[in-house]
Amino acid sequence: MKDHESVPLIPIKRGDGAWLEDYNGNRYLDGISSWWVNLFGHANPTINAAVRAQLEQLEHVIFAGFTHEVGIRLAEQLVRLVPPGLSRCFFADNGSAAVEVALKMSFPLLAQRR
Repeated sequence: MKDHESVPLIPIKRGDGAWLEDYNGNRYLDGISSWWVNLFGHANPTINAAVRAQLEQLEHVIFAGFTHEVGIRLAEQLVRLVPPGLSRCFFADNGSAAVEVALKMSFPLLAQRR
C-alpha cells in the first residue's frame, strides 16, 4: 500500500471482454483476469443474462437450513461428475473456506476409521 502514496490507483469505469477502461477512455488489457475470478471476460452477455434472470427471482438465500432450485440443480450436476459414493455437496463462498470446511468435515470420518 506504500506504493500508492506515489503511484495513484487507476479508477476503472467499465470492462468489456479482456479489456478494462478508465474514466478518461484509456483501455488496459486485463492480463490478470482481475485476480483469476473472471475467466470469461468482463460484461459477458451470457453470464449477465443468467445473473439478471436469477436476480429477478431470488438474489440470495443462505444454505443453512434452506435451499433453492439453482443450488439443487448445480449439486445434481456435480454429483454426476464425481466418483460413485460421493452424493452430497457443500457450497462455500471461497476457496480457503471450502478447504477449511472439507478438513473439518473429514475429521469425524477419520475418527470412525480408528
